[in-house]
Amino acid sequence: MNTPTGRMIIAGEPVTGTGTEIRAVDPSTGEQLDPAFAYGGSADVDRACAAACDAFGQYRALPVTRRAELLERIADNIEAIGDALVERAHAESGLPLARLTGERGRTTGQLRMFATLLRDGNLEIPRIDPAQPDRTPPRADIRQRAVPLGPVAVFGASNFPLAFSVAGGDTASALAAGCPVVVKSHDAHPGTSELVGRAISDAVAETQLPAGTFSLLFGHGPDLGTALVTDPRIRAVGFTGSRQGGLALVAAAQARPRPIPVYAEMSSTNPVFLLPGALADRAGEIGTAFVGSLTLGAGQFCTNPGIVVAVDGPDLHRFVDAATTAITASEPATMLTPGIADAYAQGVSTLSGHDGVEVLARGSDSGGPITCRPALLATDAERFVAEEALQQEVFGSCCIVVRCQDMAQVHAVAEALEGQLTATVHTGTGDEREAATLLSALELLAGRVLFNGWPTGVEVGHAMVHGGPFPATSDSRTTSVGTRAVDRFLRPVSYQDVPSGLLPSAIADGNPDGLFRRIDGIPGTQ
Repeated sequence: MNTPTGRMIIAGEPVTGTGTEIRAVDPSTGEQLDPAFAYGGSADVDRACAAACDAFGQYRALPVTRRAELLERIADNIEAIGDALVERAHAESGLPLARLTGERGRTTGQLRMFATLLRDGNLEIPRIDPAQPDRTPPRADIRQRAVPLGPVAVFGASNFPLAFSVAGGDTASALAAGCPVVVKSHDAHPGTSELVGRAISDAVAETQLPAGTFSLLFGHGPDLGTALVTDPRIRAVGFTGSRQGGLALVAAAQARPRPIPVYAEMSSTNPVFLLPGALADRAGEIGTAFVGSLTLGAGQFCTNPGIVVAVDGPDLHRFVDAATTAITASEPATMLTPGIADAYAQGVSTLSGHDGVEVLARGSDSGGPITCRPALLATDAERFVAEEALQQEVFGSCCIVVRCQDMAQVHAVAEALEGQLTATVHTGTGDEREAATLLSALELLAGRVLFNGWPTGVEVGHAMVHGGPFPATSDSRTTSVGTRAVDRFLRPVSYQDVPSGLLPSAIADGNPDGLFRRIDGIPGTQ
């Protein structure tokens, strides 16, 4: 059945909530969609967490190939839903069908990527330091592997109903690590969430894994979400959303008797630095391409550029002219929810109302209730650095151009910025020295530094980092995209002088799993 029923899923069983009823809203029409979804409560959280805890011991002890089978079956089941999944996601989010079709491919692709990681034995690199009894002092036999943290709570994101939600990167990487998952669905796309949740639950049953390996809940964030994060059986949290929401979860997790890590992606303005040579070479071309990145997805990507930094002068004016033309000609785009649209409009109004902030261009106004009118603003570097409010993210197609007197001010702006997911540099003739200096600063500012490109779009692969210093994320040492995302849900354990018959296979003599390991620091497969 490829239609939503309005029910949660707890350890393989459909459950009807008893709390407040909500319905998804088609943002393009304002129409409420069937069915109604009733919120769960504390009893549902307790049941889901208990099932996850019961499943953990068995799930983590299984051969990694069994986890790989689960991930592959989830991907197969999501694809088997067919067009009904993309159409429901379109109805609930207003996102284009083509965008959602690509997002579905990204979702299944990252599930299979983690399955391949498991099958290839590359989830971790075990380490073995053999005993040296004749050394002074003698060295014990010490071996290290990683073990999963335990059940993980995942919060679905509003802006990616598939790739950052129920079966998104947090869920995929946690399951790959050996952690059962309890997902709290986002209210913006409950029907999409249920369809994907059923695909996961069915995959758990089809691969004969413990039913508590996965559960899906609906509920009020400050109530059910907080109850989930503070349940003592939950050992880590994955979150993508607002700074306010992320910090609330971090605070709740840290207030527990036994605090747990919260991996929250929260806020990023993704600055773009236009160096003098780049503007001299191609200011108009950059201005037009910039607007394409700014307005992509109505500015509701985590990585849309919200700040442009450059030395003022005729070349910057040419960039602004091109960007103004492109913004003025841009079509208004539907935003995800009425609440997000209201917050965007208020954010633009507040930002443009600051002293010294100039409105350079606005997109056309369709008159629709939840559409995004792109906004291009400008201010000077001195004011931008002095007023922290000018640096805050406005979620949507809004960007502020920071006019600098010289390159020294460009570097001062870079030093003043908060942590970012991305930082972009455009270079041209004669920019090599300044680019090298700027890169040294930006690698401390952002999780991903781009040259001569645009930050929207995150490739799912082994080298990708989708994270960054606070407030981009709550823990800058991690990534939520790419194979290293699995590291968030693992911790290292050393085994000293453990009898050979008790050693886990990953660090056993003879390397029965055929893993790539480090023996006395030397890599190999022995």
